[in-house]
Amino acid sequence: MSILKVARLGNPVLRKITAPLTPREIQSPIFQKFIDDMIETMKEYDGVGLAADQVHESKQIAVLEVAENPRYPNKPNVPLTVLINPKISPLTDEMEEDWEGCLSIPDIRGKVPRHKSIQVQAWDRDGKPLEFIAVDFHARVIQHEWDHLNGKVYLDRMRDLTTLTFLTEFARYWMQR
Repeated sequence: MSILKVARLGNPVLRKITAPLTPREIQSPIFQKFIDDMIETMKEYDGVGLAADQVHESKQIAVLEVAENPRYPNKPNVPLTVLINPKISPLTDEMEEDWEGCLSIPDIRGKVPRHKSIQVQAWDRDGKPLEFIAVDFHARVIQHEWDHLNGKVYLDRMRDLTTLTFLTEFARYWMQR
């Protein structure tokens, strides 16, 4: 497995809509290794999610996992999940604003509104259909990665840029709130 280079804000790959994958592409050994490399890269950088365009591949795949992550302490665990060609739809209009960061926008956080609950449809790493409901932080992570697959970053969703903060100032001034 390999650690992949993470694209940073300003790289045009982050602003493209990614291409869907075919079942044949998913089954290829090269693509299966790419999935493993994405997972290893996400874990290496303490991410809770990673979209393919963040590692310079304009494909509709994201990986996510939340398990005692130092960047997101006290968040509920989410099992390792591979989402290929995902589609999401909100279950209600209820939104929640909370802090987000991004491996492609290092060392910065901001408050982003997201739907509290979503319906998710996708394929797993074997090309089998997945369908589930995600709520709260789990839903937030999926919406963040889904945005990446659609050429958006969390900054595009922020209503109030005054919450943008470097991680050091976040720890000093905002974590106590």
